Amino acid sequence: MTASPITPGRDIPPGGIQVVVMAAGKGTRMKSTLPKVLHTLAGRPLLQHVLDTAADLQARNAVVITGHGATEVEAACAGFTRAAGHFDMQFARQEPQLGTGHAVQQAVPLLDDAGVVVVLSGDVPLTQADTLYHLLKMSNSQHMALLTLEMPDPTGYGRIVRGSDGTVQAIVEHKDASEEQRAITEIYSGIMAVPAKLLKGWLARLDNHNAQQEYYLTDIVKFAVLDGVRVLAHKIDDPVQVAGVNSPVQLAELERAYQLQQARRLMEDGVRLADPARFDVRGTLQCARDVRIDVNCVFEGDVNLGEGVSIGANCVIANAIIEAGAVIHPFTHIDGEKLGVRVGVGALIGPFARLRPGAQLGAEVHIGNFVEVKNSTLAKGAKANHLAYLGDATVGERVNYGAGSITANYDGANKHRTVIEDDVHVGSNCVLVAPVTIGAGGTVGGGSTITKSTEPGTLSVARGKQVAIANWKRPQKAPKA
Repeated sequence: MTASPITPGRDIPPGGIQVVVMAAGKGTRMKSTLPKVLHTLAGRPLLQHVLDTAADLQARNAVVITGHGATEVEAACAGFTRAAGHFDMQFARQEPQLGTGHAVQQAVPLLDDAGVVVVLSGDVPLTQADTLYHLLKMSNSQHMALLTLEMPDPTGYGRIVRGSDGTVQAIVEHKDASEEQRAITEIYSGIMAVPAKLLKGWLARLDNHNAQQEYYLTDIVKFAVLDGVRVLAHKIDDPVQVAGVNSPVQLAELERAYQLQQARRLMEDGVRLADPARFDVRGTLQCARDVRIDVNCVFEGDVNLGEGVSIGANCVIANAIIEAGAVIHPFTHIDGEKLGVRVGVGALIGPFARLRPGAQLGAEVHIGNFVEVKNSTLAKGAKANHLAYLGDATVGERVNYGAGSITANYDGANKHRTVIEDDVHVGSNCVLVAPVTIGAGGTVGGGSTITKSTEPGTLSVARGKQVAIANWKRPQKAPKA
């Protein structure tokens, strides 16, 4: 689909947009205790994708219809901060669940008569806001507008029955369709835009005289036709936008489709992906020019990669800014959580490194294999090349931090900070017991445990005297009885 020319904010219908999201289903085929709409795609619950789209649509309110796992679903929605910041969110319970029409009936007391209602499904996560704007424009606050799709095999879907003038005359559910109607390949997606006042009146006229003995939302089409209201269809050719999730297989298929969309978007912007089929974005990934990403990398939260950054295979990176020219070697794990992580210009990280929240690395810093950095600042040119831990530390320029050395930052109750000033050399297997400052240009001898601050330019050695005992015998195991 090409992008819509409709400008958000300019084409909002008079009276605004109200969104109804159907999220009451149990999802039996998911075979899970988790409500279906809370299963994740690209790191976010299905329902969150739908509500984020409602935010993009500039809806003024959203009514989420819950049923199975209602308490859990409603609690989860409180954490969807993006949606909550854009509109009022309310909930309507559907108990028992007597069909799609019955579901939307539960929302009626929470809808006013102004504007247009857009009906969405909580298990259809990838509908684009541009597509919905087209639907709203077609509705024009006076018509019913349906989102439809051509399907080679429409089995199980409601068929779109059109009149000679091209308008929709009916939606016939598969189980109620005649053989002639089942030959129709245009199907209803479950998404519609309807003037709110008209929707309310039509919902009040629904009955359950059908094969399922359910109240079908699709039956309101015949009421619109009887009342002389035009029913129009916006037909798209992108099945991903209307694909629902009813099983783990469908969820995995949609995940791959989504990830391939993200991969193509990045490659069109110049990113070099070793294999777009082995790539996952579970948040927001922004890339400058000439970024290279190897296989099996996962990006979560908000990640920003600067110009010329290289990401090695099998890396997991979350909530981080990686500046120009930095190299992240394979099997590196970076997770900024709320504090974030920053990797400076030209830094070299990994392989097998771990950067935790609050790691702030300057230009040309080296963090090597099996080095962990947490809540620490490393200035330009500092190096910790292997087997080390830096926690709650401030590290100066050109520091060399030896293999096996750690900052002992936790006393069992509180965290304390270690300061390592410029040009310090810390030998192997040292313990710096915080709070402590190692003066500029100083050296800490290998194997030392430093408990007091040191003066600039000094050599500090704190270890037991070596003792040699001649002819010493190791203990022997007692013979078995």
